[in-house]
Amino acid sequence: MLKLRDVSKSYASGRQVLTRLNYTIPDGEYVAIMGDSGVGKSTLLNLIAGLDRPDSGEILIGGVDIGALQDDEATELRRQRFGFVFQAFHVLPHLTLAQNVALPLLLNGAGHGPAMQRAQAMLGALGLQGRDQDFPRQLSGGEMQRVAIARALVHKPMLLLADEPTGNLDPDTAHVVLSMLRDEIKSNGATAIIVTHSPAAADTADRVLMLTREGLHPA
Repeated sequence: MLKLRDVSKSYASGRQVLTRLNYTIPDGEYVAIMGDSGVGKSTLLNLIAGLDRPDSGEILIGGVDIGALQDDEATELRRQRFGFVFQAFHVLPHLTLAQNVALPLLLNGAGHGPAMQRAQAMLGALGLQGRDQDFPRQLSGGEMQRVAIARALVHKPMLLLADEPTGNLDPDTAHVVLSMLRDEIKSNGATAIIVTHSPAAADTADRVLMLTREGLHPA
């Protein structure tokens, strides 16, 4: 279960972006967060991931206040239990597609052979079969997005955080990716939070929330 308790955050400029945010997301729920640009959606994802810390309040994941963890403890939690899809992809240019996707498995101690097999299967499921030995420089933006999604799901995380996961995809590919995303999440009993401007992406979620200056509330 994910609990936000009176979470507040300001930008470095001093502008308040999140103010005393409260919400609870049960285990196994797939939630879409929508809202105007600049309202703090990506900031909220970074706080939940422990990549940034709130100015005040608590973010509890399974009863653990992620903002109170030491850096190495937060890193370990992210590596083992979280999956991320960032707008900037963060695909490593010097690794092949299969190596990029397999990275979470390898960091968690999986054997090289099984990790590569799982990575190839994920790439195939996202329409990139036969591309496992290619490098990111050979990809379009939409293909890079699919690699990032495959990497986020490959180790079956218990919490998936995705920032505009279909932002670089055409509608047909987005439909395929969203279907797979939901299937993977549900089959693993995972919790997922996606930030999106796309009504089609939001429609795949169990619940749609709007983030406004007044807080987080059902759409």
